[in-house]
Amino acid sequence: MTETTLRVSKIKNGTVIDHITGGHALDVAKILGITGKKRKVITIAINVPSGRFGFKDILKIEGRELNPEEVDKIALLAPHATINIIRNYQVVEKKRVKLPQVIHNIVKCANPACITNTDEPVESKFYVENEDPLRLKCHYCGYIMEKQEVLQQF
Repeated sequence: MTETTLRVSKIKNGTVIDHITGGHALDVAKILGITGKKRKVITIAINVPSGRFGFKDILKIEGRELNPEEVDKIALLAPHATINIIRNYQVVEKKRVKLPQVIHNIVKCANPACITNTDEPVESKFYVENEDPLRLKCHYCGYIMEKQEVLQQF
């Protein structure tokens, strides 16, 4: 039996998002506005075997560190993700995403009759009913949004 090793080059500076829910790396890239059109190195690994989760995805982004709002968006789709900040080829910060119990102004309510979808200047607000699978409850109308409806907004 031969052993095969996958080699992905290290990044000098940037962010590695590990333990993304299997099959969601492209969704996370979309959330972050990553299109591949900028001259930055992006590495995406999808459905990589994981002892902890069965399968996971990994996203490496050269030359970019994430802001807290981006980390909250990632937590919506990948509640077990780990964010690694890389500087000069070394991990200088490692943190798990944490989905806040209340989501402010990241997604809009999918209920067209909700006050947040009118001309009134009302900021959206959701309570996390469940992290995995994702279920969000609108503060204003009580509508329950699931992961697929959240994904459609990015």
